[in-house]
Amino acid sequence: MRSLRDFKVPDFKFPKFKLLNFEKIEDFIDEVKKKGKTKEYKQGDPIPEPLRYNTMQEVFNVVTEKYKDNVLVTEKFNHKGQYEEITYGQFREDVIGLGTGLIEYLGLKDKRVVIISETTYNWYVSYMAMLCGVGIAVPMDKELPANELENLVKRSKASAIIFSSRKKELVEKVRPNLPDVEYFIEMYSDADLNGKDVGFNTVKNIGKKLHENGNNSLLDTKIDKEEFKVLIFTSGTTSASKGVMLCNRNLTENLYAVGCYVNISEKDRLFSVLPLHHTYESTIGFLYPFSIGASVAVCEGLKYIVPNLKETKPTALLAVPLLVESLYKKINLNIKKSGKEPLVNTMIHVTNALKMVGIDVKRKVFAEILENLGGNLKYVVSAAAPIDGKVGKWVEDIGMEFYQGYGLTETAPIAALTPQSDRRVGSVGKAVACGEIKIDTPNEDGEGEILIKSTTLMLGYYENEEATNEVIKDGWFHSGDIGYMDKDGFLYITGRSKNVIVTANGKNIYPEEIELLLSKVPLISECMVYGKGENEDLTIAVKVIPNYEYIKENVKADATEEDIYNMIWDEIKTINHSLTSYKAIKLLEIKKDEFEKTTTMKIKRFAELKKDKEKEEAEKAKKEEKK
Repeated sequence: MRSLRDFKVPDFKFPKFKLLNFEKIEDFIDEVKKKGKTKEYKQGDPIPEPLRYNTMQEVFNVVTEKYKDNVLVTEKFNHKGQYEEITYGQFREDVIGLGTGLIEYLGLKDKRVVIISETTYNWYVSYMAMLCGVGIAVPMDKELPANELENLVKRSKASAIIFSSRKKELVEKVRPNLPDVEYFIEMYSDADLNGKDVGFNTVKNIGKKLHENGNNSLLDTKIDKEEFKVLIFTSGTTSASKGVMLCNRNLTENLYAVGCYVNISEKDRLFSVLPLHHTYESTIGFLYPFSIGASVAVCEGLKYIVPNLKETKPTALLAVPLLVESLYKKINLNIKKSGKEPLVNTMIHVTNALKMVGIDVKRKVFAEILENLGGNLKYVVSAAAPIDGKVGKWVEDIGMEFYQGYGLTETAPIAALTPQSDRRVGSVGKAVACGEIKIDTPNEDGEGEILIKSTTLMLGYYENEEATNEVIKDGWFHSGDIGYMDKDGFLYITGRSKNVIVTANGKNIYPEEIELLLSKVPLISECMVYGKGENEDLTIAVKVIPNYEYIKENVKADATEEDIYNMIWDEIKTINHSLTSYKAIKLLEIKKDEFEKTTTMKIKRFAELKKDKEKEEAEKAKKEEKK
């Protein structure tokens, strides 16, 4: 699927920190002593065995009855308005209504339905109705350009498209070229059926009336847990997108996998900021909290993250490294501006020492920082790409729990996860309880391709048996990712095999390893390491987007482009000293525009390198013309 072109993490606004609670640390310690020492999760502490379901229909029936009065979704439908709460009971009615309407009124039983919109309540209703028995759900990236949307709708053989009003113009653009699409269903619309057009509310309300009169066609549907039920197109960071076929077993086993390692409950609230067409958000950010009676707070958009955190007060945040790192950098920059950096570092050491002896006062000492993240945030989960270990450690240092996960669309998505009982910052965790991980033909450092065998593994690639057989061999999925495992079974990711740079003498260089070092340089906002040229002419190069704000405020306000280049090059030379000679960066390019990215904010390397190649070929053609 198409990336978020020109994506840029917003400039988070935080007030100047006073950190007055530092002066009260002795009072906090006395208070804890009176109540008794705090109990932390330690290695071996048990987590209650989670329920294990066969289908999402089964999950739906259990939790919407058990938690019918609990809040499921809180969303601000009007930016100027307040957050509105929707219960599990209301959700049950809406899902049954929509599902019954899609089956009986529109005749879409067992057909494929595209869902394309921003994160919103009606997306959740649509997805769950499909999973509960309508047909095959095809969630799509809301950032797709018209030609790609048209292509994927055709490839998926969709019979209907459910879309938000924000996507109406896009859908109208491709509509004339989609004769096989029977219905175009607009979310939150009351429009009557007119040709192929109909309002979402109309379908839902007709379905509700049919259900009230005894029609139970949705939940009477018998679902085979191995049946193809979800089609998701990959983001294509290294190649063209493939269609991943998922079944109910994939989804419910993900819920079980998370429940075995992390102990959250119906009292928790997850903050939804990532795109729902991605399995990371739709499975772990929606289906998992749904399965335990918890709630989901919908973020209005990236630029509203901080105010929305304060308004909704979530306990858990699912994020990608770029987002966590940006919050880390911005908060620490404000601490530095406040002149409190030495004091904060001292208090981190003091509170860490106290925690070791069972006195945990972190959330009280660092309350002011936590209040800027809503005040209740306890769990931060980072996945989709490697993250600097010091960022994860900082999350723990100020009183939250930091988790990492590893997986792919093909594992729907979880394959490994940090256990709550042993949060090793830097590792992406251990293989899930319903799966295995092994390293294929490890080198002298124990690194090799990561192979996965799990009940979360996909059925295969849609209409592409050859590609399926290339990646699944003897039941093991060949991920294309490179990593190693420690003696306790914790997995560490070091790179991606398709990104590997091979030198003339056969040495392998994984760019992610070098990028992680560069990400620690405050002068650098983003970077991409790559190999320029071939064989004997191969040069290790890096494209860098400078952190102009940091440079202006902390280094040199009137820095020229040449100044910035030289400052960054000096930092690169320092890093080169820590690398073996063949990994040293020899070429620096200051990038003027944004990197092309996937919707989980990973740089699309193949797209960036393709642009370079096209540019080089164009320049070469110009030179030939002059001759």
